[in-house]
Amino acid sequence: MSDRDRPPYRADHVGSLLRPPELLEARAARSEGRIGDAELAGAEDVAISAAVRMQEEVGLDSATDGEFRRTTWHMDFIYQIDGIGQSDERLQVEFRNEEGVISWSPAALKIHGRVGLGHTIFGEAFEYLRSQVAKATPKLTIPSPSMVHYRGGQAAIDPAVYPDVEEFWADLSAAYAEEIRRLGEIGCTYLQLDDTSLAYLNDPKQRAHVASIGGDPEHQHERYIRQINAAVAGRPVGMAVTTHLCRGNFRSSWAAAGGYDFVAEALFSELDVDGFFLEYDDERSGDFAPLRFVPKEKIVVLGLVTTKRPELEGKDELKRRVDEASRYVSLEQLCLSPQCGFSSTVEGNELTYSDEVAKLRLVVETAAEIWG
Repeated sequence: MSDRDRPPYRADHVGSLLRPPELLEARAARSEGRIGDAELAGAEDVAISAAVRMQEEVGLDSATDGEFRRTTWHMDFIYQIDGIGQSDERLQVEFRNEEGVISWSPAALKIHGRVGLGHTIFGEAFEYLRSQVAKATPKLTIPSPSMVHYRGGQAAIDPAVYPDVEEFWADLSAAYAEEIRRLGEIGCTYLQLDDTSLAYLNDPKQRAHVASIGGDPEHQHERYIRQINAAVAGRPVGMAVTTHLCRGNFRSSWAAAGGYDFVAEALFSELDVDGFFLEYDDERSGDFAPLRFVPKEKIVVLGLVTTKRPELEGKDELKRRVDEASRYVSLEQLCLSPQCGFSSTVEGNELTYSDEVAKLRLVVETAAEIWG
């Protein structure tokens, strides 16, 4: 249906999908020692094959593996980078929804050695995804370099390993650049760098947190943009690279609020990606005015369909909002998607599989009516 023959597509999606009950049971069985790694991988294969068929059947031009082999959208990747591991400390992250606060206490990370890339992270997972698609472009999602640094800040970096923090940043970008090169070698043409930090930094409370752990709240987004640019500078010819920004997505809850105003000018004018997946499903995301900084060669994927609630949006309202956004950036530069994934962590959001399919189909149908 798309009049775009390259990513991001008019109707697209962020990546994660609700884990089916059979896969959740297999994961539980593996954690309890009732099955082994091979049996879990087999269950993942079956679930991913079905998820790919669903994405193609609803009419999407891209397909992911739903992040079915992960527990979280980011840490499964980050812990596979050489020199990075879990620390004994636990992070205390507060997520909010209409009913109150949900606390999450994941393990903190520690930079305990020189950062590098010993193997192609998610390489085998991508190759399996690629083998399952019939017509859609296989899309891989990974956390951006910023996510290695954001929560722990300078305190997470062992000064005995990196007495000069610039060496850490150089090694981190080099590891990502090598990962991207290797992904290109195995056929990845659509890569998404997921980054909550660049959206979180719009929230004054999050900037206060950055200051409390020794960061520079006024300029940290500029550092992150430079590091992402260094990571993607040598990306393979023909590989589309996008980034997704949201304010937290855990069990239908969020962690930050605020429009894109604080980061917009630097983000849109300087970040060297092909497209921006932006969260715009409610008032927490602010208005469309920051889109005035988007250059003419960049694509904005409007995340207007929420993954946090099961209620289905109306097509007329979605079209009205696309039209409103087009006052700041050309309609030809716009696409449509859900605002985030459906299951950024294994727990998933408070929707059913049928809700998920209906939301994706709504995106496809609405985009077809807008762009033809």
